[in-house]
Amino acid sequence: MRFTTSMGAIDIDKAEKEILEAYNAGVNYFDTAYMYSGSESALGTIFKRNNMREKVKIATKLPQYLVKSPGAIDRFFNEELSRLQTDYVDYYFMHFLTDIAAWENLKKNGIIEWIAQKKKAGAIRNIGFSFHGDTKMFLKILNDYDWDICLVQYNYLDEFAQAGRRGVEEAHKKGIPVLIMEPLRGGKLVDLLPENAKKMIKENPRGWSPAEWSFRWLFNQEAVTCVLSGMNSTQMIQENCRVASEAKIGDFTKEDFEFIDKIKKEINSKLKVNCTACRYCMPCPKNVDIPAIFRCYNEMYSEGKMSGRFEFAQTVGLRKQNATASQCINCGKCETHCPQKIPIREELKKADKALRPWYFKIGIAVAKAFVLKK
Repeated sequence: MRFTTSMGAIDIDKAEKEILEAYNAGVNYFDTAYMYSGSESALGTIFKRNNMREKVKIATKLPQYLVKSPGAIDRFFNEELSRLQTDYVDYYFMHFLTDIAAWENLKKNGIIEWIAQKKKAGAIRNIGFSFHGDTKMFLKILNDYDWDICLVQYNYLDEFAQAGRRGVEEAHKKGIPVLIMEPLRGGKLVDLLPENAKKMIKENPRGWSPAEWSFRWLFNQEAVTCVLSGMNSTQMIQENCRVASEAKIGDFTKEDFEFIDKIKKEINSKLKVNCTACRYCMPCPKNVDIPAIFRCYNEMYSEGKMSGRFEFAQTVGLRKQNATASQCINCGKCETHCPQKIPIREELKKADKALRPWYFKIGIAVAKAFVLKK
């Protein structure tokens, strides 16, 4: 996804050097997707050039949001095989599920029978789903099918967001390998850390870089099977492979966890609402996801307006059942249960105004119609 591009195209020679650097360091799992422009073709070319296909595991994804008929599933899959120059994929994911409605749509289009057929033929070795929604939806999808693997966004800042720790651990209990995306929040836990947080990390006796702290927090957990990272330099590859080689489950000390908490406090110092996501305010009688809305609202000020709005669109806006603050009827039930004594109704209005400017309302409506089409 993060290969270096030149004039709009992937720099294939640079990408090849990086793929070989990673492979020689022990990396054998490569993640791509139909919608990652040029990525599947680049991997296919590189693997063929170097006679690597049988030495690596390829993971790619069905663009389920584009599926309008049973025939479309085969069409996309065959195009991906052609791009990758292979006749099978090791791991095939239902891409970007945010709501069980999207999975239900795939089932209506025959995905269960299709998967069985492709597995029997050996064209797909393992089936999974990648997820961007809330914990409740993750658990519904997780328990609705006999998945081989799952892919979730998870890092120390998102410990209780999206699938969250509960989702990760529930998958692990079911024996389903959990792969992690966005371990560095797209670089936000490295380059975009508050200056004081960077200073604290630099002065910590561990001597770990911001990226290493993030990776080690993940590798410390038994439920984490593999961590994906969009590396596009030899330096990144070498550091990440070193950390993966050294890190062990249970390495984190009490002091390490306390330090991560301090870093999180620095990151969250610009929060607009002091919501701890305890969810005592839930369930809302009108289905408003109060903690998720406040989390995205806070992200607008800790990471940037577009980051918070995009997170809102993914995790709240694209749900089949409306969970936005527009559903609030000012009953006040939530406020009677809030340990933080937050004036929830007042803050929801502010959050909704910030998260959904008029052009975002239109964009979310169009995306929702597209993703959740019947």
